[in-house]
Parts: sequence; C-alpha cells; structure tokens
Amino acid sequence: MKKIILLLSLSFLAMPALAATAQQDKMKTCNADAAKQSLKGDARKAFMKDCLSAKKDAAAEPAKEMTPQQAKMKQCNADAAAKSLKGDERKKFMSDCLKAKK
Repeated sequence: MKKIILLLSLSFLAMPALAATAQQDKMKTCNADAAKQSLKGDARKAFMKDCLSAKKDAAAEPAKEMTPQQAKMKQCNADAAAKSLKGDERKKFMSDCLKAKK
C-alpha cells in the first residue's frame, strides 16, 4: 500500500515537469524561428508573443474545407472588394449576393 501511494505521489510530481518540457520545446522552436528571421526589439517581442500563444502549429493542422455558405461569403467579399464598394453600397451588394442562389 505504501508503494502505491509513493508511486502515485511521484507520478503527480512528474506531471508539471512534462508540461514544462512541452513549453520549453515550443520556446526553443519560436526562438529558432525568430533567429532565422533576424528579428530584434519590438518585432521579436511581437513574434514571440504570437508564436508562444499559438495553440497548435498551423502546418500540423489539416486544412479545413469551407462550407458552401463560407465559400459564397468569400466569393461575395472578393467581388465587393474588386468593385471597391464601401459603406451602404457594400452592405446592399453583400446582402443581395448572399441571398442569390447559384
């Protein structure tokens, strides 16, 4: 019984060390990327903040397929930008474009 309690206690103590290792690995990766880009000062700080706060590596995530509504929104947005629409004209165009059936 004492051995089980001892093993459980040690395993709980090891958990933070594993988490720290993952964070340290992320820090090393971000530092290496910042060094490759020769970043200094505020640019480096901003890069490191973004890099360390990223949930997952974008390259590791599979690309998500857009829903038909998202594809339609993207196309309407591109069309509105191509026409340089602003304000109420853009709102009306986007509304009509999104309501249109293709």
